[in-house]
Amino acid sequence: MAATSPPAPPTPPPGRPPVAPVVRAPSRSGRMLAAGALVVVVLLVAVLVLGGGGGADYALVLPDAGQLVNGDQVQVGGVPVGTVKKIELTPQNKARVTIHVNSSLTPLHTGTTVQIRVPSLSGVANRYIALTPGPNNHPSISAGSTLPTSDINQVVDIDQLFNIFNAKTRQGLKNVVQGSAAQYQGAGPQLNTSTKYFNPALTATDHLFAELTRDQQVFTSFLVESSKALTTIAAHKDSLSSLIGNANTTFKAIGDQQTSFGQGLKQLPVALQQGNKTFAQLVPTLAALRQLVDVSKPNTKTLGPFFARLRPLLSEATPVLHNLSQAVTQPGSNNDLTDAAFALPGLAKALSSGSPHAVDALRQSVPVTAFFGPYSPELQGFVRDFGQGASYYDANGHYARITPAFDDFTLDSNNNLTPTDPAQGLAGLRTSQLRRCPGSGAASTADGSAPFTDAGQLSCDPTQKP
Repeated sequence: MAATSPPAPPTPPPGRPPVAPVVRAPSRSGRMLAAGALVVVVLLVAVLVLGGGGGADYALVLPDAGQLVNGDQVQVGGVPVGTVKKIELTPQNKARVTIHVNSSLTPLHTGTTVQIRVPSLSGVANRYIALTPGPNNHPSISAGSTLPTSDINQVVDIDQLFNIFNAKTRQGLKNVVQGSAAQYQGAGPQLNTSTKYFNPALTATDHLFAELTRDQQVFTSFLVESSKALTTIAAHKDSLSSLIGNANTTFKAIGDQQTSFGQGLKQLPVALQQGNKTFAQLVPTLAALRQLVDVSKPNTKTLGPFFARLRPLLSEATPVLHNLSQAVTQPGSNNDLTDAAFALPGLAKALSSGSPHAVDALRQSVPVTAFFGPYSPELQGFVRDFGQGASYYDANGHYARITPAFDDFTLDSNNNLTPTDPAQGLAGLRTSQLRRCPGSGAASTADGSAPFTDAGQLSCDPTQKP
């Protein structure tokens, strides 16, 4: 689009000075019209501002005024459209509240609802009336009318909300509020920072649910199968309860060992290093072990018969070992070998202090009685078998009978017996056989155990034979 410039003023003829434009003063009638228009505008503004623009009054009958005061606002959608003009007490002890609604909303129509609201929980006495006009095609409500009580909702104070709970629940809510204050005390900047991410978190959650519901068939199948799984789990609730209880006990025991776990974690790197070295040496060890197993396989065939023969021995040895265990140790005092062994030092001390002369005599007699020690089997056999092998019986049992026997005859070369005199009968007897060693009555052995000399410690003669 081409722009046109205003025409330039005519150029005065050369040699003639320019002529100034002529300005005419307004006439008197024009000044009067302008002043009248200004007065009309001021009056109109005054009527609109001071006169309220008309409107209408309506009455509300409430059980109580709900802390309303004269001058509180009447709002529609958060925009002030009127005020509370008057609050009175009816003969029925109810509150009659008169409100004024601006002409922009009057007349009201049936279906209009009224609510008494609180701007915020931080305020105690501030209230306003929220008006929701009815549809314009409904019958109108004349000015000065009382709105139906069913269309009026009173404000619910926070105290009334808390009063529905019992004392224990209110104390619990109080503790929650105080605990939240203690939890967030000094953490305001961190809380503000986390609040910045609340909106993105909601957006991400919205995307998540959008993806979940995008394929309705798959999502429905997922819910059905989840329901079946939960039903199966619910059928085993007792087992799950036991499992959770045992797990709780286990984790408690683990928690009680935190110090030990900490020390174990400190030692874990060293253990892993040693384990690496051990694992490096494990390969040749396994190779050697495999060779050992291969060599041992033929020998394992005989283990079955060996164990079969060992079983009766173990069966018979079980009661013996049980009795031996009871003999060695048994509940109670002074009833087993262990208690006897503990009593031996005291017995030795008592004997040493109680009979010093007897102890000294026994100590001095050891070299003398040591000679008879190796002869204990012979002495025991003599005492055990003498009465049975060399005695007769009577009404009182065994009795001994000693009969000396001598050689009364000799056998000559012709196998004839010839009488001998007493000197010839005693010729075969030996005397002074008093230092024979133990075992001298048996044949000598190659290892020197018979006759027994105790490496020369016994004062006996091994050459003496019976």
